[in-house]
Amino acid sequence: MALGQRDYRIYFVVATAAMLADNIEHVISYWIVYQKFHSAALGGFAVISHWVPYLFLGGYTGMLADRVDIRRLIQIGMVLFVAVSVSWGLLFYSDSLTLWKAMCLLVVHGLAGVIWTPASQVLIHRIVDVEQLPSAVRLNATGRYIGFLVGPALGAGLLLAFGATIGIWINAAIYLPMFVWLIRAPYGSAKAGTPAPLTIDGLSGLWATMGVIRKNPVLSSMTLLIGAASFFVGNAYQAQMPALAYDLGRTHADYSYSALLAADAAGGLMGGLLLETRGLLRPKPRTAFILAMIWCCAIAAFAKVNLYVVALVILFVAGFVELAFNAMAQTLVQMNAPADMRGRVIGVYSMSSLGLRTFSGVSVGLLGQNIGIHNSLAISAGILLLIYACIFWARR
Repeated sequence: MALGQRDYRIYFVVATAAMLADNIEHVISYWIVYQKFHSAALGGFAVISHWVPYLFLGGYTGMLADRVDIRRLIQIGMVLFVAVSVSWGLLFYSDSLTLWKAMCLLVVHGLAGVIWTPASQVLIHRIVDVEQLPSAVRLNATGRYIGFLVGPALGAGLLLAFGATIGIWINAAIYLPMFVWLIRAPYGSAKAGTPAPLTIDGLSGLWATMGVIRKNPVLSSMTLLIGAASFFVGNAYQAQMPALAYDLGRTHADYSYSALLAADAAGGLMGGLLLETRGLLRPKPRTAFILAMIWCCAIAAFAKVNLYVVALVILFVAGFVELAFNAMAQTLVQMNAPADMRGRVIGVYSMSSLGLRTFSGVSVGLLGQNIGIHNSLAISAGILLLIYACIFWARR
């Protein structure tokens, strides 16, 4: 188990705190933005702006993770996250939030994410041994769901207790432990025997990395699996959760709104704990596809349900299987990536798993402006399920 390694325990705590802060910021900022503008299209833009940097820059930041000190890359990301939270607070305090200012902050938040994500994945591989890697990746994914679970509840609590301004300023401080630990953490250079490339090759290097992925059945299938999920659904429904909560009769900024996000996260957390402690579901591409199809069914059911309690149960199931297939895909990619270009492979994988979420902002958010969020989410999940079923049948 990776938690037996001291430095990984520290990393797990500070990285989970950063992911917690990310979700607190979303809960507070999405609620205020929705209250001010009541725009499903802006919710779609929140998804697009958050993920489009991964689509265009994920491969390059992956190259940087192979070339430069990954600790400094992660610290740059933390500084940008802090700056965004502080800026939200200033705009809330001065009551000067406008549409274009909100859009700018959402874009910067996305840039912060693409800088730190590939580097943080490479850092995991440098901290633990290969035998501990599946556990470390699964625990990291579980930490993300801890952020999803505790973040909405804590975000709602800060919103109620301190208001949006003070609440989001408190949130800015939660990013700092990661920054401080990385000042002296001894993981800036690659492990022995894994030389970093001397140059960053731009488009040619990116294309070469894609060629390596195409030739490896595991890398290509897992990149396709996650890319399709990101393209059609991603996490676009989370940005639309205020509107979905309204339709379920939850019209106030209280825990009933945040519980919808927390239910999804609780399922993911439970999935991570069971898989980690019981050693269930060994990483296999076939298993990952089955879990992904179950997730599609759960998302489609959530889109159409009109009972709040049932919605909570469905989101719990969705979170459970999402954690399972995401962690499994990430583990298989880490284990099968060539050692001398691991950062590049993870960067391309990030383009697929995170960058393609840009288009879920269109398929769910912008389309939802015209046909309704419930319909757009159900249709997107249904198309994804059909694609997975075809791939699964073809791989038999």
